[in-house]
Amino acid sequence: MSTASRRFVATALAISTLGACSTRPQAQSTPTPPAGATDVAARLAASPRHGEWVMVPSGSSDSLRAWIVFPERSDPAPVVVVIHEIFGLSTWIRGVADQLAAEGFIAIAPDLLTGKAPLGPGDSLTNEVATSVIRTLQADEVHRRIADVAQYAMRQPAAEKKYGIVGFCWGGSTSFQHAVRSPQGLGAAVVYYGGSPSPASLSSVRVPVLGLYAGDDARVNSTVPAADSAMRALGKSFEFRMFDSSGHGFLRQQDGRDGANLAASRQSWPMAINFFRKHLGA
Repeated sequence: MSTASRRFVATALAISTLGACSTRPQAQSTPTPPAGATDVAARLAASPRHGEWVMVPSGSSDSLRAWIVFPERSDPAPVVVVIHEIFGLSTWIRGVADQLAAEGFIAIAPDLLTGKAPLGPGDSLTNEVATSVIRTLQADEVHRRIADVAQYAMRQPAAEKKYGIVGFCWGGSTSFQHAVRSPQGLGAAVVYYGGSPSPASLSSVRVPVLGLYAGDDARVNSTVPAADSAMRALGKSFEFRMFDSSGHGFLRQQDGRDGANLAASRQSWPMAINFFRKHLGA
């Protein structure tokens, strides 16, 4: 296990111990991972939490749709913005948002493909169309939209004025890039199996970053050492963990890799939740 992984494990254990003393019910037990792609529709349909589609203004003449889910709690909650994979805003991503709400956060998942291709009544686009369109997105527009969605969520009466971001695959890379920009209100970033930004860009990171990576994902993992070295040299907080034998996209494909993806999901999700609790509260 790397030094960074050992450091993170010790931190996660300490956070878990503190969480056990909290009076909030969300911190009383080990966080349950979101459902995998196979089971997410059923779990989402049975959720007791309020979720709805909203249209969020962005910039001077833009808007995008987003799925927002509210936790069942009596006090204001911090916000977590959920960035979708290269497949667009899917039922699985909405399930991730619902599970974050189960842990006490207001979760909002923007559809960053809004306006880029005709949308159906349900999820974003077919995988084939989404993967083609997403490669045409411009970074400045993407991050302006994300920041506007975060501000929209933080304006909700039940919200606190701080947010975190978590993304998966393409969304994981986008999450780390959002930390590079560190807009107002951002408090933490979690990267699930997404590539790291250029080390030369990391000096502007102003929030702690957590990376959660598949063990068998050399394409993505090859970008981690340079980011780790640069973040250390800059005095920035970057903790990461790689999960042995798991594959890219393990949180979605929990039934893959002969149990390794499920094991990675069960280990990584509490780390992400405890990281947000530490840096955002919940």
